[in-house]
Amino acid sequence: MNKHLLPLSLGGLAIGTTEFVMMGLLPYIARDFDVSIPQAGYGISAYALGVVIGAPLLTELGRNLAPKKLLLLLMLLFTVCNTLSAFAPSNTVLCLTRLLSGLPHGAFFGVGSVVASRLAAEGKQAQAISVMFAGLTIANLLTVPLGTFVGQHYSWRYALGGLGGVGLLTLLAIYFFLPALPAQRVGSHSAELALIKKADTWLIILITAIGTGGLFCWVSYIAPLMTEVSRFPAHYVPYIMMLVGLGMFVGNLVGGKLADRVAPVQACLVLLLAMAGALVVIFFVSENQILSLLMTFVAGCCSLALAAPIQILMINSSKGAEMLGASITQAAFNMGNALGAFLGGLPLAAGYGYTSPELVGVGMALAGSGFAYVLLSRSRRIEPAPAPVPVG
Repeated sequence: MNKHLLPLSLGGLAIGTTEFVMMGLLPYIARDFDVSIPQAGYGISAYALGVVIGAPLLTELGRNLAPKKLLLLLMLLFTVCNTLSAFAPSNTVLCLTRLLSGLPHGAFFGVGSVVASRLAAEGKQAQAISVMFAGLTIANLLTVPLGTFVGQHYSWRYALGGLGGVGLLTLLAIYFFLPALPAQRVGSHSAELALIKKADTWLIILITAIGTGGLFCWVSYIAPLMTEVSRFPAHYVPYIMMLVGLGMFVGNLVGGKLADRVAPVQACLVLLLAMAGALVVIFFVSENQILSLLMTFVAGCCSLALAAPIQILMINSSKGAEMLGASITQAAFNMGNALGAFLGGLPLAAGYGYTSPELVGVGMALAGSGFAYVLLSRSRRIEPAPAPVPVG
């Protein structure tokens, strides 16, 4: 492993923790603020909205900065805003601070993805990006369950406040260990923003925002699913989140290797279909504790296996505007986060059971695979024909 990628992995740990820890804390936030679990879930959507706003905006504002300096500024903003979340006096204020906490998320992963690919050996770019996302998977394996445990036994405020400390450690790691790469300016603002006019860009955004929304339909409400349907005691939830994290860790490694061996769009198509299948199985087997745990691991694998293929797909499609393209992908991931949490909560608010979000997730994953198929078909149509072989 390239040691220079470790600060990016630690950043992934910090960001992954703040993004996913809310899923296990929803019952305690809802209780403290006297709101319903779907209302507490608005904090998840608010964070995702912050990512959508901040990813392209902060990337463009920092386009002339050296990557290391930009990453330091983004992590400083992350640290301050996450610390403020611990002091929110109401659910409304918490949603606001969560929105602010999400602003640097997409830009950090976007810039970090390009830095990782520049530091990687030839042909290993997707695996290098997967090292950064490995921090996110480790978050789900260790720090997210730890945060859930703290929220359950002490206070969700301590869990969110601890993210400030993780952010500070990341700042130090970036400062001391990340190489100082030069700023990479290619073209003007208009040339970079021309990326938005490309049909392939929008297809990748739709693959990401709609397809990965299936994951968030499931994981946003995993705590009540496991306690109310699978009948696990509440104190098992942190360990179940560790199982999700283990699945994500394994899936991330598989996705990185897969995207370096086959076309990234093909990897996305296969993985989205696998996610849809996993959610169907979860809908039917959640009352069985053993099968429920097995499918929790499988769904975790499918979800994060998509991260590196989608990111390298956008980077390859964004020549001359790689940082903007990579940050847009992160915005799209969190559109999926917001859509999944919101749409998955609709059947719950209507009185349906805690397995109902999985059916919404199946539809979203299948829609994402449809967009991936369209992009694959387009790429095959525009591939140049092989040159004729001279005869004689």
